[in-house]
Amino acid sequence: MKLRTIGYEAATQAAVIESLKRAGVAVVIDVRAVASSRRAGFSKTVLAASLAEAGIDYVHLRALGTPKAGRQAVRAGRIAEMEQIYEAHLTEPQAQLQLAEALEIARERSAALLCYEAEALHCHRRIVAGRLVEAEPFAVEDLTP
Repeated sequence: MKLRTIGYEAATQAAVIESLKRAGVAVVIDVRAVASSRRAGFSKTVLAASLAEAGIDYVHLRALGTPKAGRQAVRAGRIAEMEQIYEAHLTEPQAQLQLAEALEIARERSAALLCYEAEALHCHRRIVAGRLVEAEPFAVEDLTP
């Protein structure tokens, strides 16, 4: 089974959706703490509607988003600090529940974790993917729109 990840930082909505369709993704799991965006087409309501038009479901798991301090660390280029903040965040009950929900979704359908960062190596979605792989032997593929 494959688990995909995708970031939209340098992409258009059309390019992201096309990449998801090419990969056969059935459901996008949005792992942003704040599902609004200054980039056109990536706020929760607009994105969910556009994905639905393309035949792709959308689920927002807010508790799997990076806390504000982690987002600030990434913007400052402090990836290791973000990872520490995020790992601590994942011990919280709501994050644990939504991690289990993400696992259930990914076991049942072709899923992609979505967040802002273009490079998965600089994004918390890599950590989420890693946790899911610990529970299920997914092959992780980072999509590039």
